[in-house]
Amino acid sequence: MKSLSSYPPIPTDNPHPTVVEVQNLVFAYGNREPVLQEVSFSLNVGNRVALMGATGSGKSTLLENLIGLKQPKSGKILINGISVTPKTLPQVRRYIGFGFQDANDQLFMPTILEDITFGPRNYGVPPAIAIDRARQLLADFGLEAYANRSAHELSGGQRRLAALAAILALEPTILILDEPTNGLDPAWRRHLAQVLLKLPVQVMLIASHELHWLGKVTQRALVISGGRVQIDSEIQPLLQEKDTLDQLGLPVDW
Repeated sequence: MKSLSSYPPIPTDNPHPTVVEVQNLVFAYGNREPVLQEVSFSLNVGNRVALMGATGSGKSTLLENLIGLKQPKSGKILINGISVTPKTLPQVRRYIGFGFQDANDQLFMPTILEDITFGPRNYGVPPAIAIDRARQLLADFGLEAYANRSAHELSGGQRRLAALAAILALEPTILILDEPTNGLDPAWRRHLAQVLLKLPVQVMLIASHELHWLGKVTQRALVISGGRVQIDSEIQPLLQEKDTLDQLGLPVDW
């Protein structure tokens, strides 16, 4: 597997330049009021997008709909032109790497090396290739010395990177992360940002409350409030709109 720094720029001639498309998505828990109401947006090749919103706004629910962990009440989700349905989930999930809020949810094998090779070997990748891929990722993330240790022996930042390596070992084209900076100190947040900016994926969608950090790793922001996408704009100008963000429950400086 190539080093992260050796990958060429993201191609712009993808046959499906719109990689993720969400059309009028509605989701509700049982018979309750919808958490998501008529949500629509598209993500194109090369997009690095922040998903922002106050606690309880539906960010995690939206991400879980995108990967089929939850089923919408109505509307449509397309991944590389394929409609996401229970029948197509095995196919569309091959494109997507999903990082849960808690890295421990993705690290369950006796060693980190086994965690990272688990996914590829499950998909039939020969053991030697899976191990080579895992060792390259460990080297890229500065975790070579921890290959034969368990997740419990790593710091929070190291576990976060190990979980990300386990995701990338499957070589997804779409990376979706839910609160990836949870529990990380400033140095680890910076290191994670540096890693993410080098990744060879077509689309990145990151949900986080760390607004300044998002400003360093993404170009565009989707802001959810009241179950709807209220703002879809470039992130840097948006971060200057402190009054607007404050009204949406996102005070920038807190």
